[in-house]
This record gives sequence, structure tokens and C-alpha cells, in this order.
Amino acid sequence: MDQPGAPVRVLVADDQKVVRDGLTMMLGLLDGIEVVGSAVDGADAVRQVEATDPDVVLMDLGMPTVDGVEATRRLTAAGARARVVVLTTYADDEWVFGALQAGARGYLTKDAGAEDIRAAVLSVAAGDAQLDPSVQRRLLEALASGRPAGTASGVASNATAVDPSLTAREREVLTEIARGLSNTEVAERLFVSEATVKTHVNHLLAKTGCRDRAALVAYAYRTGMAPRD
Repeated sequence: MDQPGAPVRVLVADDQKVVRDGLTMMLGLLDGIEVVGSAVDGADAVRQVEATDPDVVLMDLGMPTVDGVEATRRLTAAGARARVVVLTTYADDEWVFGALQAGARGYLTKDAGAEDIRAAVLSVAAGDAQLDPSVQRRLLEALASGRPAGTASGVASNATAVDPSLTAREREVLTEIARGLSNTEVAERLFVSEATVKTHVNHLLAKTGCRDRAALVAYAYRTGMAPRD
């Protein structure tokens, strides 16, 4: 966002006009969100990101010409400021992991309600990751079973040893993040302030080389730091 209190600028990308227009109308009614454009496919989304500089792209996956995964990959490679939230009917592992690997910061299925979408857009715009609970569960199951999902969230598949520079408190925070807890919930569980948790999360991102919360979850499972209960 350009300045504190400014609305989050969103670009909608979906090849189906009725869906695209419906999302545009719905988002326009939500507090804190401004729709700056709509794209008919992935290639159009990449062009419009360059033209409008949105904070967030609400991206469909199954689009013609250039699909949402490839469009996300192109935006990431170009260093675009916009963060991608996937909103799609596709929820199989190939699409999920492909989108996360390409650089998506949020992943919701199209049965998500208006408030869920608003929460995801605002959260991702603020720098957090936001995954649908079912998506996060499949990601964790894949990591726990040893399937090659770790690289989908930016964690190298051969990352097996936890970074020795992590402090005891950072390891605790990492474990709670792997449980799926928010910063507020981690703060309550560890009896510290939310600001302190945010500081620990920033340190974890810097030390592990992870780019977001989803990557930290993957890192926790690859290094054995995730809880097994």
C-alpha cells in the first residue's frame, strides 16, 4: 500500500466474464479495497500489473493463453511489487504446489465468502501468507509424507538440518507457526506481545531464507521442527 490507511489496490484476473464482473463488484463494496482493473487471462494480468501497479492480484488459475500459475511465475521473475492471491475452483495438489512455487502468497477456493476474500487480500497486502485451511492441510500432509512439496513454498527439498543460529524462542515460534497459529495466537500461547512475535517471525524469515509464512511451515516440517501431535 502506498501509505497508511490507503485502500488495498486489487487487480482481478479471471477468464469468465460473469465471475470477473461479480468479483469486481463484490470487492468494490468491501471496506479497505479498491479495484484498479480486471484482466481476461494471465498475459493480460501481467500487462495490467505493469500499467496499474496494484498491491494484490486476485488470480484465477485455469485461464487460456497464459494460466494463473505461469502469470504468477512471470510476475515473480519480473520482481513485481504486487502479491498474488489465488482464487480458484482448482484445489488439487499440482495446482496448489505449482501456484505456491510460482510465488503466490495466498490460496483460496471459490467457495470462500466475501469476508474470507477480504481477509486474505488485506493479510497478503500486509506481507503475510494466507492459505485456505484445506490447502494448508494438504501441504502439511505432503510434507509429512515426504512427497516433493517442499520446493512449492520456496524451501529446498534437501533442507534437513535446522539452522543452528535459531534461538530457543525462535524455534518455539516456528513450531507454533507450523501448527497453523496466527501471530496473535502465538503471542497468547507463549505469553508475549504480538509485536515480539512479529520480530521473531522476521528473524526466522531472514535466517532460514524463507519468503513467507507458508515457506516457514514447509521448513518446519523438513527440519523436524513441526509438532507431530
